[in-house]
Amino acid sequence: MLELAHIRKTFNPKTVNEKVALDDLSLRLNDGDFVTVIGGNGAGKSTMLNAIAGVWPVDSGSIVIDGVDVTHLSEHRRADLLGRVFQDPMTGTAATMQIEENLALAARRGQRRTLRPGITRQERSLYRDKLAALGLGLEDRMTAKVGLLSGGQRQALTLLMATLKKPKLLLLDEHTAALDPRTAQKVLELSEQIVMQNGLMTLMVTHNMRDAIRYGNRLIMMNAGRVILDISGEEKQRLTTQMLMDAFAQASGESFANDRILLA
Repeated sequence: MLELAHIRKTFNPKTVNEKVALDDLSLRLNDGDFVTVIGGNGAGKSTMLNAIAGVWPVDSGSIVIDGVDVTHLSEHRRADLLGRVFQDPMTGTAATMQIEENLALAARRGQRRTLRPGITRQERSLYRDKLAALGLGLEDRMTAKVGLLSGGQRQALTLLMATLKKPKLLLLDEHTAALDPRTAQKVLELSEQIVMQNGLMTLMVTHNMRDAIRYGNRLIMMNAGRVILDISGEEKQRLTTQMLMDAFAQASGESFANDRILLA
């Protein structure tokens, strides 16, 4: 499970630019939860994911992943517990390395480096099978440089790399926002397929209300650095975008007026 307890994070404290990004944030996910996260600009969505990943320390509170208190662990020391896909398809892969070399790096995450051969025949066969499951033809381009791939292909590869060694928690940070609608839909379908097949506990930040409603078994909405809505089960299945906006207004006392989300 994941447990965030009373997390607070302030940027530029005691200056005119002080910004409270996370304000007494508490959240608990159970094993296998697929949670979509939505909210306006500055709501704290990406800040929450960065806090979980250890990109920066929190001011107070605790973060526990699978029973391990990672609050004070550095980013690289908690990396073996997490998989993450970013908004930018250029992030998360090495552009000048081959597809199979990128997968080999992902497979060795958290392990000590040795002088043994880089990729064994057995590993290459595994990578081919995993790539074939994506349905993008990448299994026939394993020696191609990743920088030659399209944005959608690269994001699908990053998703595969993030889940190659089954993480305790998968973080998807608006991972389809930079893709065209058709490609974004394909990557979302692949994401759901991989999450469901592996039973991965997942947090997926999105700016698209329809995607937030359609995917996952639970939806949370953030505002001003805290969770103001937490909807699951049959209630989530009955949700519409209008119901979600009405619920936001009732919970926050203000109307939902974020163009990026409303126009998605």
